[in-house]
Amino acid sequence: MEVILREYVPNLGAPGDIVTVKDGYARNYLIPKGLAIPASKKSLKAIERERQIILAKAERLRKKLMSEAEKLNEIELVIPQRVIEEDRLYGSVSATEIVNALKEQGFEITKKQVLLDEPIKKLGEYIVPIRLSGDVTAHVKVKVVPLS
Repeated sequence: MEVILREYVPNLGAPGDIVTVKDGYARNYLIPKGLAIPASKKSLKAIERERQIILAKAERLRKKLMSEAEKLNEIELVIPQRVIEEDRLYGSVSATEIVNALKEQGFEITKKQVLLDEPIKKLGEYIVPIRLSGDVTAHVKVKVVPLS
């Protein structure tokens, strides 16, 4: 089944792309969630106008996310943690703590957007990638310091 994507779908395509997917994937996931619309021969001409609208909307969203990524790249989060011995932490710094610290600074980021391979377990400075969309990723500096 051919569909026109309305939003970015990982491993599938960008907004405005005409892609071929399995019927069940299109009917049960893409179309009900508003991620795509069916591309039929009758409606391809009518959809071309909507495709231009989709592309313009996606470009505006990308520009907005790029400016937010620039702001995030300048941020340095300081997260105090209890220390056991040397530089080891009593617990760890997970994506949840990073999300909470970003919320305090006025950013609405979800836990899924924080690309932390494993929790931070030592003191120091870390660069944590945050995926704002499929093609826009910001890098936040996280500084883990001892709790005083």
